[in-house]
Amino acid sequence: MLDFKIFIVEDDKWYGGLLQHYLSQNPDYEITLIGSGKECLAQLHRKPDLVTIDFGLPDMNGEELYKKIKQAQPNLPVIIISAQERITTAVDLLKMGAEDYLVKDDNTQQLLWKAIIRLREKLSLKNEISELKAELKTKYDYSRSIIGNSPALQSVFKLIDKAAGSLINVSVSGETGTGKELVARAVHYNSARSSHPFVPVNMAAIPKELVESELFGYEKGAFTGALNKKTGRFEEANGGTLFLDEIGEMDLNIQSKLLRVLQEKELTRLGGTSKIKLDFRLVVATHKNLAEEVKKGNFREDLYYRIIGLPITLPPLRERKEDILLLTQHFLTAYCKENKVPEIKVSPSAREKLLGYTYPGNVRELKSVVELAAVMSENNLVEPEDITFLSGNNHDVDTVLNTELTLREYTRLIIRNYLKRYDDNVLLVAEKLDIGKSTIYKMLQTGEIEGA
Repeated sequence: MLDFKIFIVEDDKWYGGLLQHYLSQNPDYEITLIGSGKECLAQLHRKPDLVTIDFGLPDMNGEELYKKIKQAQPNLPVIIISAQERITTAVDLLKMGAEDYLVKDDNTQQLLWKAIIRLREKLSLKNEISELKAELKTKYDYSRSIIGNSPALQSVFKLIDKAAGSLINVSVSGETGTGKELVARAVHYNSARSSHPFVPVNMAAIPKELVESELFGYEKGAFTGALNKKTGRFEEANGGTLFLDEIGEMDLNIQSKLLRVLQEKELTRLGGTSKIKLDFRLVVATHKNLAEEVKKGNFREDLYYRIIGLPITLPPLRERKEDILLLTQHFLTAYCKENKVPEIKVSPSAREKLLGYTYPGNVRELKSVVELAAVMSENNLVEPEDITFLSGNNHDVDTVLNTELTLREYTRLIIRNYLKRYDDNVLLVAEKLDIGKSTIYKMLQTGEIEGA
């Protein structure tokens, strides 16, 4: 089927016919030969994909016709074909936005063929980028990416909508696995900054000594090993959104520098002297109660009030049980599609088992449980015996306690369980279990326990 319309505007019928015949070798091209500028303008309603115009037409020159075409259809690509070789004319037309400028000679046909190929590749890339942007918005549309109909989640949706409609800072809190980054992405991709970068940074995953250079960047020679200039995450987020996950893990010294950046909207790279202006939207997330951290002296009060902005608290899955089966179906559908298997359903007794669990790992844990159950199921039906709760329940606790283990083995089991639950966040696990982080690091290094 003809899918690329080309108007060849050329008053020399023989030369125009030559170009038409040559381009017609591609069956995707629909070629229309037009003899004057006025006729070209009269036929623009046919929505051509490309117009090639002879610069020396009898009724108007190429520049005049080009301007009138652009007035009528600003995005329509135009290629100029001219018998004269004046560089200034070519440069002027290219500056105006002409797609290309070709001089009539023995190579014109081949050059035009290649120019059209380049143009179609560029148009294809533009369409692909537009589609990807549309997909991103759909992907992070919170009515699709954050699954649930519970009243608690509907309240979250309203706050996301308010956040997306403004440039206010946003602070997201909630237990591990509740979907804090999904909320941050939904705010960004539904805001006026959606076409600019979304830059996520997990503060708990960056070693303390590298945090400053990671956030602020550095100049070449700023310290031993700084062989090249590095752009920091603040600069990467310019124009877009910077998402600082687990901000409660940030060192007090870095907190003071973050506060200065937020106040002054500028930074200086490590080892540099130039001030770099910044324009970004800040979204932070934490599983901690920052107000309590302020009281304990672990978090700066002035920074707390600077970043709190619009607070969004995500409810744990145990507080929105009406969403469990909805999420289960969502994860099963995604699993079947990804693995190209027939639809898998859940038996009534399996539903009861899913509803009777507290999910300390929240939505993330439910996803793992459902995917494992899908693998274990027979005849495309999930039964209770196919469901294994990875974080344990009362029955699992009884089983473990009735197993004869040494104190060291119990310790390994508990630490491994917590590392899985909290994504290998050693500092958080040490805090939860009230043990030294060096104990956990040592057990990891020796292979006595394995990370998640």
